[in-house]
Amino acid sequence: MRPENAGGGAPGNDDERQRLLQPTPHLQHMDYQGGGMAVQQPPENPPPHQNLTQTNAHKSQPHGISNMIPTVQMLPKSYSVNADGSMSYLTPVQLGRHELYELVPFTAVFGMQQKERNISKAFANYAADLDVCEADRFAYSQTNQHLSAAELDSRKNHASLLLLEELELDAVVVTTPLMVALLMAGLSQFLVGYNTSVMNSPSSVVFEGHTTFEWSLAVAVFAVGGPFGAVAAGKIIDSRGRRSGMAIVTYMFLLGGLLQTFAMNMLFITTARFIIGFASGFSSVLVPIYLGELAPPTLRGTLGTLTQFAMVIGIFFSDILAFPFATEHSWRFLFSVTVLVSIVQLLCFPFLIESPRWLLSRDRASRRARYIIKKLRGLRHEHEIEIEVNHFISASHAQACDNNDDHTSSGVAFMAMFMDKQIRKLLVCSLVLQIAQQLSGINAVFYYSTMFFDGLIDSPLLGTTIVGGFNVAATYVALLLMENSNRRTLILWSAGGMFISSIALVLCLLGFFSKMASLFFVITYVISFEIGLGPIPWLIVAEMFEAKYVATAMSVSCQINWACNFIVGLVFPYLHENLGAYSFVPFAVVLLMTIIFVIVWLPETKGTTPEELRDEIVRSLSTMLALSNDTSNANHSSSVGNPIDVEWRSAMDDLRRQEEEDMMRGTYNYGFQPIEPNGVAPRVAAESDWRTRVAGEPGM
Repeated sequence: MRPENAGGGAPGNDDERQRLLQPTPHLQHMDYQGGGMAVQQPPENPPPHQNLTQTNAHKSQPHGISNMIPTVQMLPKSYSVNADGSMSYLTPVQLGRHELYELVPFTAVFGMQQKERNISKAFANYAADLDVCEADRFAYSQTNQHLSAAELDSRKNHASLLLLEELELDAVVVTTPLMVALLMAGLSQFLVGYNTSVMNSPSSVVFEGHTTFEWSLAVAVFAVGGPFGAVAAGKIIDSRGRRSGMAIVTYMFLLGGLLQTFAMNMLFITTARFIIGFASGFSSVLVPIYLGELAPPTLRGTLGTLTQFAMVIGIFFSDILAFPFATEHSWRFLFSVTVLVSIVQLLCFPFLIESPRWLLSRDRASRRARYIIKKLRGLRHEHEIEIEVNHFISASHAQACDNNDDHTSSGVAFMAMFMDKQIRKLLVCSLVLQIAQQLSGINAVFYYSTMFFDGLIDSPLLGTTIVGGFNVAATYVALLLMENSNRRTLILWSAGGMFISSIALVLCLLGFFSKMASLFFVITYVISFEIGLGPIPWLIVAEMFEAKYVATAMSVSCQINWACNFIVGLVFPYLHENLGAYSFVPFAVVLLMTIIFVIVWLPETKGTTPEELRDEIVRSLSTMLALSNDTSNANHSSSVGNPIDVEWRSAMDDLRRQEEEDMMRGTYNYGFQPIEPNGVAPRVAAESDWRTRVAGEPGM
């Protein structure tokens, strides 16, 4: 980074911003040498002082930048190469976004905002360190004195804050195509929540005279369709695209809603519930992936949070509508909401865009993908679009389990996870948490709270609605807690609170406490769930696994979750009927086992330390943003992380060797006056046959 004001402390914000937004080849290649960091030289117009290596005087200075970075060795120029073979130099902001794309999974997960911010801060601090490194070296070359500690700190703070502000700009710039996609996805998740709870209130008025088995089957079959939908989603959206997947979800909700609204008997209700469950399982897999591939990295956690709120609001909304419509003559209006929301989705569908990541995985030259990216990001210039395309391709390659293919099937990814002993252990932890989430009994409350409250409080429907309202509020509280609390701690508090609430509910039913107290303990049960066992099993997948495993781990977790959901939905009416006051005892046992498992086995996953993120960024930039300085390494990579062809690699090697020869002879052109003996005409570097091989042009 060019330090215009190196000797005068921190520059003004406007000048600093312009400087930081200029292409910065210094960041194009970082490597480790002898335990330190080597910074590659820029390819054009380097100041004379940049050709100097560190001096012993510099290393001995108490306030020198060498105290921050052990070794700064100036090496020959390095080139960042695009997928099409063109050379590219990215600005610090573009490099930061590149790192965010690679390190943040293409999944919109509730509560992932902290991870996104940590990565942004780590890169901003890292780039700011390089900035003050050059500023200090420039000041020393001009004045033979290093910048003071105060000047270094001031300059670093300015650079870091401005870079961080630019990196997080994506989080506040939302385009119309992204808003339409969010609306469609949010409505789908709203219907998932709505249909989870809609059968709770009208159990006594829908086709009166049905048996316990008929009703419990109609409720639980919703969770039978879920796993089938989750499995089908992974295959269909990979082969047909994300937009086609959203169409399938919409039509499935519409079909199920029509069958349920105009049902002739309980068999129609049961069939409709299976179809709606299939759509819900499909949506649970599709929505996080679809939004994660459309949203910039700094916005994925926020969109995941919004869809989670859409789901819990759907649960609450079904409870509210039950007041006027959970009657013998109006219950069909409750089921018609699914139809109405699906129609709204169909009206929005023509404006829905395809995932550019999916299009690029099929064809990297896709013009449609580039057009969508232009609209999605609000870009105007062709080079901006190509940079964004490179971010997508690079991240897809980095997050692929099979490095020979940017698009990895879920089956291949699952086998890769299972064969790795360490990853297998993490996968088991993830699946155990999903099992614990459902077998804790939370959906017994959402499915059957009206039945449970019947005889305990005067208005079971009011009690169910109050619980739904606290569920929404607790979701917001959970978001705040996840910002600063450890994941294991939250799960322990959550499982502990649910365990105590379960025991208290049993005591209420046995008569040790007033029956009205049961409403309080159901509320504490739901609140405890939402601050830990509700969101953490999903968030922990995004934090525990490498980005390339997240989508597969999410898919497997979703299937296990739905299967356990079915067990609870089918079994709880029989537990309530046969165990009576002790119906929550099995859930208490599961919660106790969960506490033991978390204490003994579960690793802490809250974020990554700044030092670990910084090291990861250095390693990533070292291997993926430039050609290696080692000519013996045949596995060069382009700036987008894809292997370049043999011809281009050979061309770069020829060019580098030519430049080294010019440097040795003192004839290399650094962009100033050519270094030539007096009276000798400037030498024009002869072009080797690399241009002929690459572009088909004759040499000069």
